[in-house]
Amino acid sequence: MTLAAPISGAHAAPAVVGHPALRTRRRDPALTEIARKVETGERLTAADGAVLFATPDIHEVCRLADMVRRRLHGDAVFYNINRHLNYSNICALSCKFCAFHRKKDQDGAYEHNLDDIRAEARKARESGATEMHIVGGLHPWLPFSYYTDMLRAIGEEAPQIHIKAFTAVEIVHLQRISKRGGDGYEGVLAVLRDLIAAGLGSLPGGGAEVFDDRVHDEAFKGKIRSDQWLDVHRAAHELGINSNATMLYGHIEERSERLHHMELLRLQQDHTLSAWADAQGIAKDANGAVVLTGPAANYPNERLPMPGSRGLKTGYFQTIIPLPFFPNASELEYLPGPTGLENLRTLAIARLMLDNFPHVKAFWIMQTLPMAQLELQAGADDIDGTVVWYDITKAVGEGNHQETSVGDLARAIREAGFAAVERDTVYRRVERDAQTGAWKSAGA
Repeated sequence: MTLAAPISGAHAAPAVVGHPALRTRRRDPALTEIARKVETGERLTAADGAVLFATPDIHEVCRLADMVRRRLHGDAVFYNINRHLNYSNICALSCKFCAFHRKKDQDGAYEHNLDDIRAEARKARESGATEMHIVGGLHPWLPFSYYTDMLRAIGEEAPQIHIKAFTAVEIVHLQRISKRGGDGYEGVLAVLRDLIAAGLGSLPGGGAEVFDDRVHDEAFKGKIRSDQWLDVHRAAHELGINSNATMLYGHIEERSERLHHMELLRLQQDHTLSAWADAQGIAKDANGAVVLTGPAANYPNERLPMPGSRGLKTGYFQTIIPLPFFPNASELEYLPGPTGLENLRTLAIARLMLDNFPHVKAFWIMQTLPMAQLELQAGADDIDGTVVWYDITKAVGEGNHQETSVGDLARAIREAGFAAVERDTVYRRVERDAQTGAWKSAGA
């Protein structure tokens, strides 16, 4: 098999990024040293992150984030044709922020059987989808075999489709109900091996919320904490599959806790990419930081990891997905939720702080397409996909049927000033037959 070249390449950023009116404006002096670090490829500290959150100069924050994303991806913005499946909303937990969960006999509770799931897989195949994204509640009574049978059924109906399924919270739940390998890390590995054998291709990033014990105890009590969430993704990477990471913000957390969340993700990614960076000749600082966002001269070979890259023997975090909190119909509905400006700032800061994550996603379902367009100019390089059905949470006024077309996604990307690129789950370029719509991943 010939490996695909990375979509993201060594495109140099323009000398000045942003609207011409910004070229002569004065920068907040507090950002001068931060700008120097970003321009030279030096890692930002938590204190730098606090300045980025505090500064009134949101234009400069977004300019720096845009400069970084253009270094990594030029003018490319990625989307995919995907289909989401929520197999059940019955959940043993009752997180205060969640309006999705139901108890078994509660109005609106559901669980899909294997015939339902096969039907969804056929619809995904017929629509030309390259990915099924599957998550659900922590169902108290479904056996572990339900989940492996689900994966096999999808593989039988749609063998070409990549299955991205089960948050870290679900993986720990499956470990508990399956009793495979005990309660620790070996048990997580055992469950993941079984799921991979049944057809699992990668993990989504959900369930991370905000890595802070205070926040967890108040808003998500009973849910796994940061150490377990990170261990699940470390195990997935060890077994060779990629994953994403999310951050749910704008509820009871402080901005400093968002930065701590980013630091924990960044540290784990440093360890994951260390051997790959050595093989690529990428210099690390005294703390072992692997920075992907510096000027082109810092990267004598590949700037970004891709499956099959020289020196890469594991999976890794592909994408950070900042998710704004929607309080509607949750126990925290008295909270206002984040503003659009806070969404823009948080995503831009995520791009600047998470310097070893290849991609930042503006998830249009929770950001709305117009907001996602703005975020494409503030650090995001991915807008997600066609989705079809999403039952977890959504922007105010939107229903569960939240389908958009490839044409709408491509137009939104072009209107924001970028080039639309269809990708598969691991960010290989998708090639389609113009007549039949049949597809393949470039180089696969």
